[in-house]
Amino acid sequence: MVDLESEVPPLPPRYRFRDLLLGDQGWQNDDRVQVEFYMNENTFKERLKLFFIKNQRSSLRIRLFNFSLKLLSCLLYIIRVLLEKPSQGNEWSHIFWVNRSLPLWGLQVSVALISLFETILLGYLSYKGNIWEQILRIPFILEIINAVPFIISIFWPTLRNLFVPVFLNCWLAKHALENMINDLHRAIQRTQSAMFNQVLILISTLLCLIFTCICGIQHLERIGKKLNLFDSLYFCIVTFSTVGFGDVTPETWSSKLFVVAMICVALVVLPIQFEQLAYLWMERQKSGGNYSRHRAQTEKHVVLCVSSLKIDLLMDFLNEFYAHPRLQDYYVVILCPTEMDVQVRRVLQIPMWSQRVIYLQGSALKDQDLLRAKMDNAEACFILSSRCEVDRTSSDHQTILRAWAVKDFAPNCPLYVQILKPENKFHIKFADHVVCEEEFKYAMLALNCICPATSTLITLLVHTSRGQEGQQSPEQWQKMYGRCSGNEVYHIVLEESTFFAEYEGKSFTYASFHAHKKFGVCLIGIRREDNKNILLNPGPRYIMNASDICFYINITKEENSAFKNQDQQRKSNVSRSFYHGPSRLPVHSIIASMGTVAIDLQDTSCRVASGPTLALPSEGSKELRRPSIAPVLEVADSSSIQTCDLLSDQSEDETTPDEETSNLEYAKGYPPYSPYIGSSPTFCHLLQEKVPFCCLRLDKSCQHNYYEDAKAYGFKNKLIIVAAETAGNGLYNFIVPLRAYYRPKKELNPIVLLLDNPPDMHFLDAICWFPMVYYMVGSIDNLDDLLRCGVTFAANMVVVDKESTMSAEEDYMADAKTIVNVQTLFRLFSSLSIITELTHPANMRFMQFRAKDCYSLALSKLEKKERERGSNLAFMFRLPFAAGRVFSISMLDTLLYQSFVKDYMISITRLLLGLDTIPGSGFLCSMKITEEDLWIRTYARLYQKLCSSTGDVPIGIYRTESQKLTTSESQISISVEEWEDTKDAKEPGHHRSIHRNSTSSDQSDHPLLRRKSMQWARRLSRKGPKHSGKTAEKITQQRLNLYRRSERQELAELVKNRMKHLGLSTVGYDEMNDHQSTLSYILINPSPDTRLELNDVVYLIRPDPLSYLPNSEPSRKNSICNAAVQDSREETQL
Repeated sequence: MVDLESEVPPLPPRYRFRDLLLGDQGWQNDDRVQVEFYMNENTFKERLKLFFIKNQRSSLRIRLFNFSLKLLSCLLYIIRVLLEKPSQGNEWSHIFWVNRSLPLWGLQVSVALISLFETILLGYLSYKGNIWEQILRIPFILEIINAVPFIISIFWPTLRNLFVPVFLNCWLAKHALENMINDLHRAIQRTQSAMFNQVLILISTLLCLIFTCICGIQHLERIGKKLNLFDSLYFCIVTFSTVGFGDVTPETWSSKLFVVAMICVALVVLPIQFEQLAYLWMERQKSGGNYSRHRAQTEKHVVLCVSSLKIDLLMDFLNEFYAHPRLQDYYVVILCPTEMDVQVRRVLQIPMWSQRVIYLQGSALKDQDLLRAKMDNAEACFILSSRCEVDRTSSDHQTILRAWAVKDFAPNCPLYVQILKPENKFHIKFADHVVCEEEFKYAMLALNCICPATSTLITLLVHTSRGQEGQQSPEQWQKMYGRCSGNEVYHIVLEESTFFAEYEGKSFTYASFHAHKKFGVCLIGIRREDNKNILLNPGPRYIMNASDICFYINITKEENSAFKNQDQQRKSNVSRSFYHGPSRLPVHSIIASMGTVAIDLQDTSCRVASGPTLALPSEGSKELRRPSIAPVLEVADSSSIQTCDLLSDQSEDETTPDEETSNLEYAKGYPPYSPYIGSSPTFCHLLQEKVPFCCLRLDKSCQHNYYEDAKAYGFKNKLIIVAAETAGNGLYNFIVPLRAYYRPKKELNPIVLLLDNPPDMHFLDAICWFPMVYYMVGSIDNLDDLLRCGVTFAANMVVVDKESTMSAEEDYMADAKTIVNVQTLFRLFSSLSIITELTHPANMRFMQFRAKDCYSLALSKLEKKERERGSNLAFMFRLPFAAGRVFSISMLDTLLYQSFVKDYMISITRLLLGLDTIPGSGFLCSMKITEEDLWIRTYARLYQKLCSSTGDVPIGIYRTESQKLTTSESQISISVEEWEDTKDAKEPGHHRSIHRNSTSSDQSDHPLLRRKSMQWARRLSRKGPKHSGKTAEKITQQRLNLYRRSERQELAELVKNRMKHLGLSTVGYDEMNDHQSTLSYILINPSPDTRLELNDVVYLIRPDPLSYLPNSEPSRKNSICNAAVQDSREETQL
């Protein structure tokens, strides 16, 4: 028993537990047998087949050996021809018999034996029941012709000198080469280009034809001219190239017949090969071919994945991507599943782009296409959504799958993803940078209502510009606006910076003010070395460290700046002084025209207050002391910082008892319900109890209230109306910035959502906690819906582009309905501030369109010139865009592109828009310059005042100016009319009536024209007695027609009649208010010497009021002059 145990091998591990249960006897009585399983039949034939055919690597070795044998046989044939002596005579026996040496015969016999044995073996292994299929194959027949005679000669020595057409083995070598290439790429698991295979087949076919023709003619001419191999080669090349010199020609009929046969074969075979090659070339042009691995390893490239590539998207990406100097050597590989567009193809043929952009037709979901694009070697992958589809959710789903596929294939490749819907954002949290379109869109539109032209401000900041736009324009505002548009956000480590190194250990506001005063740069944010969060204006209590990363706004980054010494600066100052004399231009206009030049170092010496640069206008009494501005302290003093405690809102409780009771209904906290996953929590004004869903409906009464229109609610602040197609989750981001905790309760505007489709319960559950938020089902196409929702006393009307219009037959027609509806609103309610979102930026020229406005035509010409100069912001001079009244979400595509170079841009933009709130980080707000604030005079003094009093950091100015009235055709008609009035005493009255009829249609374009027309009509009525009664009656009738033809009055009567029909009061409707004679624009980080003007709106980054508790809580108002103007400290000269 012991001997038996020692002889039995141990059982596998899976049986040992069973042995413990059954004891030793269990496995001894077990009669089971171990069975081995094979993938194939374990026969000799199957093993041979596995070695010779199925196994890629062994099969590749067999093919290579066979290819070498065929080449060796051809080489032996050439050696035999070269060693053979020319035969004498022209007997036919020279065709059938040759002189072959014994060693050469032995080599050829050996090669023939091996080749024939290999051919028979492969035929046997590939036999599938039909023997004739194996025998009648052309390679098998050629093998028999070339090998069997040599084998017979072994047993029959007299046949050793028999001619055998061994040169035909070149065709067998070609066949072996094709099989070898296929096995090669099967073995290394790579997909070889079909173009390469076809080119290889074509070249090998051509070589085989030429070699066969050379050897055949040389052999057949043994009884003729006795040509050598070189003469045969010369004849074949001349013949196949269709040149035909005629100096070498075949003599025998057999060689002539052979040439005819070879030409026929070439005419049949070569066109087929060329046709296949041309077809593959065309297909490759469509699909784009491959991006070679050698280039991917030696050069840098990024991949752009899109579902459909439009010319606008392509040019925006290329212009923004290659605007950075360090990206000039990068290649862009476009991976798109659709065929290349005609316009895209035309652009990519331009030499500037053809050398750097590679288009590949393929899908990001296929590993083969990702391999073609060399995604694993790419520096970054940009995945963009198709916003032109009606079903935006489906577009997001495609983007998500592309992102997953790229992450699975190349996990180390940085991902830059654009998503449309915020509820789909959490699926791609793994991406390095994500831009959600609807989040940014609605947040920007919301801030446009309280900080005018925020969309324009953000757009200019995220675009790369040289600041040269508009510099050749005669308009002063265009020069200032264009120069300041070149400001962007840059970063630098404090200890490495010339701008900020000297402010180590000092407060943030001190560094921001003095850096702007000295260098013209605006320090807006900071980031600790050990913290990834960016803090915008952390406040005066923040002390700068040497390792801090500073974020600043400037024309160019510090690394590209050159600093002038003081001698050069003084010379430049002397040269500038000549403008103040003979030019007779206002001092502030000249100073503003200079702007902020990053490479010019501001004069750091103290300026005399009575100097020419900042001299105040002459005053009647010089004894009055100018109000002083407190200096900005190096280290914050709590007594010098004036801020309000926004948690207690004591500054807002100076109200009536009724208002106090209404204020008690509000609380501050985080919204209890978010409509989607991934929204950043924001501290907001909330209701203590959520409003019933029935009370959210503005136009219908319920058991809780009886109001049926906006007027009945009696709101104290003007409305903000949002016209959208559906209540998407992105609309939640419109409400949150308007209800943020830092907005004073008194300034909260009621929000009315005008929706084409009723909202769902999830959305209502999210907004029912916010105060004064209502919705109404209606459309901006319907005037009654507009009047019910309170458009007559609304401060802002936000029109969101509808998704259902995205799929227009013509791409640019997607905005047609929105543009016409906004134009109708613009004509019906001229005093209403309308903010519109468009799909295509090119359609901004149709906003507030006036066909006879010469000024708009001049701006159109300026836009074309700027585009010809290569500007990326050619549309910036359009008045609606400059004023912030129109916005296209495609402008924010550059934000994603810029993140490749500036990885902080998305975070800074989200903080500015209020999408993210970080403790200690400030927020964007604005203040308006009133008459009481004009004593500050300059932007530098305003900077100092804000930093020293409230800790705010200004970043720009929104300026509104009166438009020149002499540029429009209506004003030209007025001047002509006045010239006509001077000839009243000399010319008959009917000439004047004809001129009046010609200008009556244009009199509604501006109130001044209408006023001139009425004065002219009154003068005609006073001259009435000089004419006959019939003429006077005719003039009176024309005057009445003039009133009736006033388009503005007709529209006003239409609106009033509808309001009366709906039972609404017409008191709040101001039909004569017109803002068409003004233009507005933004100055980002203007020069310190820029003069402040009345009604300027200053953009501020205000520190977080929750980051510290102030010792004093004074009442804070919008005007700066109320904040500790009389300070006993030493006055600082700016």
